[in-house]
Amino acid sequence: MAKNYEEEAKAILKLVGENNVDSVTHCQTRLRFVVKDRKAIDDKALEKLPEVKGVFYGSGQYQVIIGTGVVNDVYAAIAKLGTVNAIYGKDDADTAGKTSNEHKTVVQRLMAMLSGIFIPIIPVIAATGLFLGLKSAATNAQVLKFFGAVPSDIPASLTSVISVLTDTVFAFLPALIVWSTFRYFKGTPIIGIVIGLMLVSPILPNAYSVADGSAKAIMLFGWLPVVGSQGSVLTALVAGFIGAKLELFFRRHMPNVLEQILTPFLTMLVTFAIMIMGVGPLVHAIESGMLVGVEAVIHLPFGIGGFLIGAAYPLMVLIGIHQTMIAIETSLLASTGLNPLITLEAMYGFANLGVALAIFLRARSNKAKATSMGAFTSQLFGVSEPTLFGVLIRYNFRPLIVTVLTSGIGAAILSMLNVAANSYGLAVVPSYLMYIYNGHALLWYTIVSLGTVVAAFVATNAFAISKEVLTPDGDVETANAVISSTVSDNKVYAPVGGETVALDQVSDPVFASGMMGEGMAIKPAEPGINKVFAPQAGTLSVVADTGHAYGLTTDDGMEILVHLGIDTVNLKGAPFTVAVKAGQHVNQGDLLGTFDQAAIKKAGLDATTIVLITNSKSYARIEPVAADTTVQAGADLLAVQREDVKVESVEPA
Repeated sequence: MAKNYEEEAKAILKLVGENNVDSVTHCQTRLRFVVKDRKAIDDKALEKLPEVKGVFYGSGQYQVIIGTGVVNDVYAAIAKLGTVNAIYGKDDADTAGKTSNEHKTVVQRLMAMLSGIFIPIIPVIAATGLFLGLKSAATNAQVLKFFGAVPSDIPASLTSVISVLTDTVFAFLPALIVWSTFRYFKGTPIIGIVIGLMLVSPILPNAYSVADGSAKAIMLFGWLPVVGSQGSVLTALVAGFIGAKLELFFRRHMPNVLEQILTPFLTMLVTFAIMIMGVGPLVHAIESGMLVGVEAVIHLPFGIGGFLIGAAYPLMVLIGIHQTMIAIETSLLASTGLNPLITLEAMYGFANLGVALAIFLRARSNKAKATSMGAFTSQLFGVSEPTLFGVLIRYNFRPLIVTVLTSGIGAAILSMLNVAANSYGLAVVPSYLMYIYNGHALLWYTIVSLGTVVAAFVATNAFAISKEVLTPDGDVETANAVISSTVSDNKVYAPVGGETVALDQVSDPVFASGMMGEGMAIKPAEPGINKVFAPQAGTLSVVADTGHAYGLTTDDGMEILVHLGIDTVNLKGAPFTVAVKAGQHVNQGDLLGTFDQAAIKKAGLDATTIVLITNSKSYARIEPVAADTTVQAGADLLAVQREDVKVESVEPA
């Protein structure tokens, strides 16, 4: 008999608040609420409900994690109650997304904008930091002395060639930012990059050189000073915004016969004129003042500024305003070549490691143990959401207090030692690569970061272990039981070809935390249309109307979820085709459908395919293939071992 989920639906709505819900939809794993007041919801109470595996706020939606299959039944029960706006069908995600955007605050929109603009350029800045670090190490007098050489032995021609690797990104950084800003605001990126190159043209004197008196501004018409925008991040952002909006305006009002030529011409001309005739220098002055203020805070005496930044950063992540720091860090790098801000912010990740490890080792609750270990593993590589939402704010907020204080103390020490990174984009374990340019910086960063882990670990054990963590899930008495077990091995095969990615590295924190089950991810190989094949033989329990997800129950009871991309439910099925239907039995390797990776990326979404075993707890061992390897569709992806335990008899104690 089918389970009635009406009571579960009522309980969820009561805790979310019926009057707090603008709309609700669902994907294959979670309910997605658009709410008026996220703070009015009791996360802890929701997580105690039988069908709720966790909660998470992201993409402007309050997401209640239910699980494959069951989420459909819970959603149907919510829709049947008729007390909230339940949106169903192919237009559901689109409508929810629009409603979500309408209720975003100005700060939330600013965060989304900064994230969308800077994330595409983070990899090249991080790579440049590594180039700088390797250059510094290779030209260090002490290192060369070990090989019987001195810095003057390095040919000037080699130094010049190496400088191409280390200097290019920062020399043309405004051009990259204008390009990315055009891309974000739906302008033509190539127009953006040309405008950016105009701003850093070698013909224009460097604004910083003009400011310190080593160069003179070009006096246009004899009275208007014109300077370049080398190193000015804020100027590039403003130029990109103005240019993209002008281009869209011209395209809407230009006759078709003239649009192709005149729109780029007018966009570049007007944007460049606006920037050099007052807006550029004004914005640059504002940015310079902002950087002076930030550096003043960082260098407050006795580490006070470092403590304030290190302690505030976890709270900034919690409320979602930490993306503003990317713009400031980029400005610091462009103007000084160093980034002390990320050094202070980084202690948050190390404090999280100590907290999660302490809870894992002390936990008697299997759920708490699994959650904290998943959070710890993700945090090692800078994915902090599982720790933040699954540990810090879940257990009476005391772990969050520990993270705030230990992060602040670690940052205070680093600020007093004047330690600074030479790039950004790397967190926790990979972050050490940002300090190899300087032995002193690397040594102190290592000592303080590891000290922060230890301090957070000790403080958590002393003050922040809640009763929930220490309470066992339940004891099963099998006194004098005669138990037998059988072990069976199985495999899950890759549904698509591509490069494997460890689950804890995917961009969706719910999948990354292992909350939905263990598994593996694949970055699809084909830039265009990719075919999706059945990863095992079984019956299709779920085939999403949008085509972005498939649920499969194998012949021996394994429950597999194949999720095509992150947040791709919002695409309403556009890049997907479906070749099967729910309830159909398929063999391993049968075609399930296709997806267009290019269309997914064009929409600004991640096309990474997630493969999960959603009933992972039924298995003794799930072993994925190695990450960062190339697999073909149909190749081994997960090795699964099941142990079936049977109580043969129970003798009196």
